[in-house]
Amino acid sequence: MVTEACKKNHVTVNGLVAKPSKEVFPTDKITFRKDQITQIITVLDIPENRVGAKLVDMYRKNETPAEAYAHLELLKLSKEHYRKNGTGRPTKKDRRDIDEFGNEIITDGDED
Repeated sequence: MVTEACKKNHVTVNGLVAKPSKEVFPTDKITFRKDQITQIITVLDIPENRVGAKLVDMYRKNETPAEAYAHLELLKLSKEHYRKNGTGRPTKKDRRDIDEFGNEIITDGDED
């Protein structure tokens, strides 16, 4: 999965596109997009040997802004709010309600 992301130029190390064989060093910043969030990881140290998944956090620091995770939660809630999965396309009444709601927002925003 990571190799494919590198081949598609979705991973950068210190602002430069990374190949799958790119070596990383302490203080390098790795940026990648996962689950609609651009994540930023800083390498703290390189382990001598392979380590288990639970110990990986000792060697990296997640610097992704908290707002990005909040935005993801908001996206999930907004998708579930209006229509449940599998209920099909909106009806005419649903579309009219959406249009009226959009017009109310535009009208309210013009009055300062």
